[in-house]
Amino acid sequence: MEKGYLVLENGAVFSGQFIGNQQPTRGEVVFNTSMTGYQEILTDPSYRGQILVFCYPLIGNYGINDLDAESAQIQVAGVIIGEVCEEPSHFQAFQTVNQRLKEGGISGLTGVYTRDLVKVLRQHGTLTGMISQDMAPVTGVDLQPHWVKQVSVTKPMTYGHQGPHLVLMDYGYKKSILKALLAEGCRVTVVPYDTCYETVKGLSPDGVLFSNGPGDPLAMSAQLSDIKKISEKYPAFGICFGHQLLALAHGARTEKLTFGHRGANHPVKELASGKVFMTSQNHGYVVLEDSLAETKLEVTYRNVNDKTVEGLQHKHLAIQTVQFHPEANPGPYDTLHLFTQFLNKYQKVEVVHDAFK
Repeated sequence: MEKGYLVLENGAVFSGQFIGNQQPTRGEVVFNTSMTGYQEILTDPSYRGQILVFCYPLIGNYGINDLDAESAQIQVAGVIIGEVCEEPSHFQAFQTVNQRLKEGGISGLTGVYTRDLVKVLRQHGTLTGMISQDMAPVTGVDLQPHWVKQVSVTKPMTYGHQGPHLVLMDYGYKKSILKALLAEGCRVTVVPYDTCYETVKGLSPDGVLFSNGPGDPLAMSAQLSDIKKISEKYPAFGICFGHQLLALAHGARTEKLTFGHRGANHPVKELASGKVFMTSQNHGYVVLEDSLAETKLEVTYRNVNDKTVEGLQHKHLAIQTVQFHPEANPGPYDTLHLFTQFLNKYQKVEVVHDAFK
């Protein structure tokens, strides 16, 4: 393997050996603490444009299969791994991680002491980095591109044939979200990220789900007016990025976390019951709780570790949101019931909205 380097914008340099493609790649460097689920993580559209550091030291021991991808391609810009397994052992595996990275044209490094790298990211926050064959400094920081546009569908696509009709606003949805809705007996129409209120209205949905996605939710400012109209008319459920967009549309504010929440074991407390659920998470931004005072949104879930907002509901409308991923993959299914809870609300929408006529 040829030697390569990860150079961070603060001047820190980490050496390793190239895997996958060997072309220079640049991106926001983030880390994930999950012990398993690397295929789901690599193909999660929420990681678009990011260089991903796996905290777990060995990646690839069960290979790559045909079942666990969350999208049709690898979404990360680059990968940093402690040790990559070149001889996986699983009856469903048909590729190694290295082979899949090469096929996808994704550059990565193995043999990196990721523990020290994560310590730097925790101390300094998320940093821009460059994977390359030399140690040239990273000059300047890239402006946030519109990652959502790159991962969203370009035309509506319908799945299922009967049951409640849901519109899935695609900001980079995971396959597992669609799978969970179909398992609940729904007919689902996936629509592009910039679908307007009138187009959604023409689809006559029973409810609308706002999906996860990459980047800063404020990059979607032009869509907030339509998002508000849609969520005022139809029962709305927001997941991760969708949670942030619904909060912004109804008057709240968001901010960037120092290094984000990315992993499969984040404890979240349901305020109504006091129960704590283990959740899968992947986000770099949060809704500011102080900004909710002037809105009609109230907190339903809170992160046990840092007390950040993990869920919201509207005081009058059929709107609920969660910052975590109830569909998991990878991660626990503690909160999978939230899909059923959301679907139970669509039957009450006319009663809810009569009060505002």
